[in-house]
This record gives sequence, C-alpha cells and structure tokens, in this order.
Amino acid sequence: MQFAKRLEKIPPYLFAEIDRKRDEMVAKGVDIINMGVGDPDRPTPGHIVQAMHEAIDDPGTHNYPPYQGTKDFREAAARWMERRFGVTGLNPNTEVISSIGSKEAIHNTFLAFVEPGDYTLIPDPGYPVYRTSTIFAGGEFHTMPLLPERGFLPDLDAIPEEVARQAKLLWINYPNNPTGALATLEFFEELVAYCQQYDILLCHDHAYSEMAYDGYKPPSVLQVAGAKDVAIEFHSLSKSYNMTGWRVGFVVGSAHGIKGLSQVKTNLDSGVFKAIQRAAIAAYSTGEEELQAVMSVYQNRRDIIVKGLQSLGWPIEPPKATLYVWARVPQGYTSAEFVTLLLDKCGIIVPPGNGYGAAGEGFFRIALTVADERMHEAIQRMKDAGIHY
Repeated sequence: MQFAKRLEKIPPYLFAEIDRKRDEMVAKGVDIINMGVGDPDRPTPGHIVQAMHEAIDDPGTHNYPPYQGTKDFREAAARWMERRFGVTGLNPNTEVISSIGSKEAIHNTFLAFVEPGDYTLIPDPGYPVYRTSTIFAGGEFHTMPLLPERGFLPDLDAIPEEVARQAKLLWINYPNNPTGALATLEFFEELVAYCQQYDILLCHDHAYSEMAYDGYKPPSVLQVAGAKDVAIEFHSLSKSYNMTGWRVGFVVGSAHGIKGLSQVKTNLDSGVFKAIQRAAIAAYSTGEEELQAVMSVYQNRRDIIVKGLQSLGWPIEPPKATLYVWARVPQGYTSAEFVTLLLDKCGIIVPPGNGYGAAGEGFFRIALTVADERMHEAIQRMKDAGIHY
C-alpha cells in the first residue's frame, strides 16, 4: 500500500531526526550532550503537580471535556492575558479556545483557512511545522527571510503583491525560534496594518512569551489597536512552566479565527483532559517570584554558553529571550558540516540552521535544556577538540 503523495513533499521532522542520531550514537557508547531540542529538563512546579493530583481524584474530570476547553480554563486564560499584557475585553466564549499545546493548534489553523492555490507567509528560518502544515493543507508557502541585518524581522515590502493578495495566513513568532530575536509593538502595528490591507489572518506563535531575561517582558500582538480583528495568538504552557509533556495551551484573539479553528478541532480531537486544564489554571496563578526563579536557571545557562563561545572567538551577544542561542558556524563550514563535526569530535548534538529553512544556512542552534555542568563540559570538549570560530 502506497503512502499519500503529500508525504513525498515532507522531509523527516527535524527533531525526530535529532532523536534518531542521538540513539544511534548512544548505542555506540558515546556520551552525548544533547542540546538539540527545546524540552526543559526542570520539573513542573510543585503547586501545578498538586493541582493535577487533586483534579485526577475528582470523578468530574474523567469524562469528555468541552471541545473548546472548560469555562473555568477559558476564563483563566482571558484573565491571564489581561494581567500579563493588559489585553482587556476578551470574550472567553468566542475569543479563547484551549489547545493541545501549540503544535496541534498551529496545524489545525492551516486546515481551517488554507486551500489549494492559497499562499501562506512563513518566516525563514522558522518552526518547521509552518512549512509542513502548508503542504498538508495543499497550499503554497512564501518564505519571509529573517536576516541578521534586519534584526531577524521579515521585510513586508519584499512580499510580491500577487502573493499578498492570495495569502490567507501570515505567521510570526517573537521571541523567535530559532534566532532568539525580539519584536516591538511598533513592528506588530505594521503587521496588523498589513494584514488588514490584504485580509490576511495574522498568527502569532507566542510559545516563548515568558522565557525572557534581564528584565525584558515580550509584548502580545493583541496589545495593538485593531489587532483582535485580524490576529490570533498561540500560547503554550510547555516552555514557561516546564510542562512540555502535559500538552496544554490556548489560542486567543479574532473571533473569526477562533471559529475556524474550533470547527476543525471539533472534528479532529476531543479536547484537553479536564484535570490538565485545572493544573493549567494553577500554573496561571504562579507568582512572579517563582516564575523568575525558573527563568534565572535558563538565564544562567545562557550566560555559560555565550561566555564559552566568546572564549572560543564567537562574535555573539546574549539573547534576551527564548531557550536558545543562535550562533554562526565558523568560516569554511556549512551548517550541516559544522554540526556533524560537533557530533563526531565532541559528542554534542545541535541542529543545523538550515533545518529551519534556507535562510538559516550558516548558523546552528543551541538549546539551554541541559544542566550547567554539562554545558561547561560541552565548551571544554570544543576547546579540547580545537574547535573555535
């Protein structure tokens, strides 16, 4: 039996390939330092786990949840948006929907709005799901290069007029994976105006909204006047609260966008386990001091990596957000060649920049998801192997 032809257009998922290489090297007895995947290694905070225990003991959580999320969860998400970003007036019934993390909701948004012949505008480099979901939906993607000379922000003027007029979705992600770049409210205003002009749904993947350092607080696109008419924003508890395996988040914004997403979801999944939604409500009540204690762990790791790379000659500044350090490969190497060198000589796994798109060539990404001592060891292994910029 043959696979569907659409699978011929889709490469192996980048992080599944990283896992395969890790397992292969471990089987050979290599001590691997895996800084490839943004999966926090710290435990989920205790008060969230306790809320989950209590919710599991309640038989009322054992049946099917509402497709769009429980009323309590949606109301908690709306309150969190108001407290965190000052976004007021969100209707929990029409402008908020629960999600199974972000990945599922991102994919289902493509199914809700993209048909054959439609364009999607996606960042390059960017989260691979934007590209593959376009293919699954039968659309065509137009990449928006994120270049260092522009601060890794897309150039809207470079999008051809005929592409803009056929575009259904424009995807952004700030703080950005993989580059760690930031966007201002002024840039969000430009994006909202652009999407209003061309009748495009602006989709902001805000998975790293709380993963920020040095006092920086990333804004929401919904803080822009009129954004709620054309924008939806994807929030996940995965990174911010060390809950990657829990698979819970929410999407908020345009009632039209939420309605389309809801129609797909009600036909594809049965919602998020009620007990997990109760735990998520507890997560949204996490105090600022406790949240910053979690962030300080990653900030310290960021500093270890940045200072270590600087000692090896890398011209790099510490990113103010995300779980990642985005760095150039040394002159004379492609992205693939350099990450292969790190694996073969040092037992270090990092993904190549071009795994996130053609504009990522010449870079590699380091995830801050291993313990401090392993990060120090990774730098030492590079020194011992004579690897420098």
